[in-house]
Amino acid sequence: MLLLNPKKYQDRNYPDERSTEIMIKTIAFFENKGLKKIKDDFHSCEFTYDFAEFVKKEKIFETLFLPKGYGDSDQYYSTYRMFEFSEICGFYGTAYWYMYHVSTLGLDPVFLGDNEEFKHKAVQKLRENPLCAFGLSEREHGADIYSSEMKLYPQEDNTYLARGTKYYIGNGNEAGTVSVFGKMADSDEYVFFVVDSKHEKYECVQNVIHAQNYVSEFVLHDYPVSEAEILSRGSKAWDDMLNTVNICKFNIGSGAIGIVTHSFYEALNHAAHRNLYGKNVIDFPHVKRLFFDSYCRLAAMKLFGLRATDYMRAAAPDDKRYLLFNPIMKMKVAIQGEDVHEMLWDIIAARGFEKDLYFEQAVIELRGFPKLEGTRHVNMALIAKLIPSYMFNAKEYPDIPRMNGPENDDFLFQQGPTRGYAKIQFHDFRPTYAGKNLPNIEVFTTQIRGYEEFLMVSGVALKDQMMNDFDFLLTVGELFTMVAYGQLIIESAKIEKIDDDLLDQIFDFMVRDFSRYALDLYSKSSSTEPQQEACLKMIKKPVVDNEKFTKVLNEHVYALIDAYEMNP
Repeated sequence: MLLLNPKKYQDRNYPDERSTEIMIKTIAFFENKGLKKIKDDFHSCEFTYDFAEFVKKEKIFETLFLPKGYGDSDQYYSTYRMFEFSEICGFYGTAYWYMYHVSTLGLDPVFLGDNEEFKHKAVQKLRENPLCAFGLSEREHGADIYSSEMKLYPQEDNTYLARGTKYYIGNGNEAGTVSVFGKMADSDEYVFFVVDSKHEKYECVQNVIHAQNYVSEFVLHDYPVSEAEILSRGSKAWDDMLNTVNICKFNIGSGAIGIVTHSFYEALNHAAHRNLYGKNVIDFPHVKRLFFDSYCRLAAMKLFGLRATDYMRAAAPDDKRYLLFNPIMKMKVAIQGEDVHEMLWDIIAARGFEKDLYFEQAVIELRGFPKLEGTRHVNMALIAKLIPSYMFNAKEYPDIPRMNGPENDDFLFQQGPTRGYAKIQFHDFRPTYAGKNLPNIEVFTTQIRGYEEFLMVSGVALKDQMMNDFDFLLTVGELFTMVAYGQLIIESAKIEKIDDDLLDQIFDFMVRDFSRYALDLYSKSSSTEPQQEACLKMIKKPVVDNEKFTKVLNEHVYALIDAYEMNP
């Protein structure tokens, strides 16, 4: 079963009992809590202390967060497990997901850093208090991480005093390990150090949002820091900061998948049992199309996420393909989640506002996911740097299988310098598309050829065009992203044994989306005549097959009616 169904989770294939245990126990925690209590806590903005206590009791963050060599003797770090747990947390509520997500952000600079002694200390701190925080952003600078005003001031006894403010820091009210990014006051070099939210020199000023999750503003008032609390300095601190984001932004896509999956079940069950004008709601043609499209998009999100997980786990010094698939997971998958949710909302209409549904909560929470860890434009500017290498400079790599085993994801904590991003190479995407003889994949392939022509007629001037017009860059990047998105969907469909009819219908919306972006690019004021001609070659209509549509609707979509409903 492709979509998460907590009532049938025992069917998941894990390599060890502990992995299965933490997922099953986490699902049981939420199902025993029940929808009413989850919604009551959401509306009252009750901080998720109960989840924190559960995580501590069951030692869940220890299992998920610690790389091999720390914690228990059989400990290993697995992006696959992180994906699954993130999806489960998102399925039940963003506050739980957020507590998990920002704890990974807070702990990873420790295990990426140089302070071996503190790594072992952090294990013990995690057992005492599983919540961590990532002290990066500041109110006046936002995403401008070059301009940190948090400073460490050297003292005569070779210690330091930390002064400064951090803003928008999750778990900043309770975290035992708060990794803080700042600068040395005397040299202006970057530094990562650790503080505790319960220290007397740490002031938690406020929760800057009105929500169940705590997004703090905190101030360090001459907070004492010794060499024992310094994790890394200089360029290493900078690299550790970026690599932490590289590892953890992946959670955003999987969390969004979980949110939308829960709303999908609610919308489907509601519509299936509702009769209007003497007709079942699910029999209206427009409702069929909305459910069909929302399912195909959600299935594509999940397929991409599973395959991108494999590339995260297979990463190595000479294989950094994950640095493309990772921001796509964060941005593209999260935005697709918003699109799916809007379709579902069009179906259930006013019911989506009602306070007793998970859906009402998801409407509010899902909107923030694409905005976490950088804006859409920031992420797309990063992705666009890889267009030449991906499209025209392929490299041979060994095939990567499904990687859900007990291997430790060694490289993620040994990534090293973040230079040379634009030089990353990829395997040729063309054989993946050529390997599936399906009507809509063939149409999509012709669109890709049109995009290749667009890039060639643009030449070296394209870089300046994109840098001078960020809206132009965004659309060029969206088209490029779809090429990589489709590639991994096809690869994943083979591994997950997705039937060809569903895969072909997934590429029905892919063709439509590609055409929409191509038309947008054609219409840009800065597009040249040769570029416009290439754009017209990208505008295609998907192959319509009503028989496949009906088959997928009945066998994949409507087959899920009443498959899941949360315990009240």
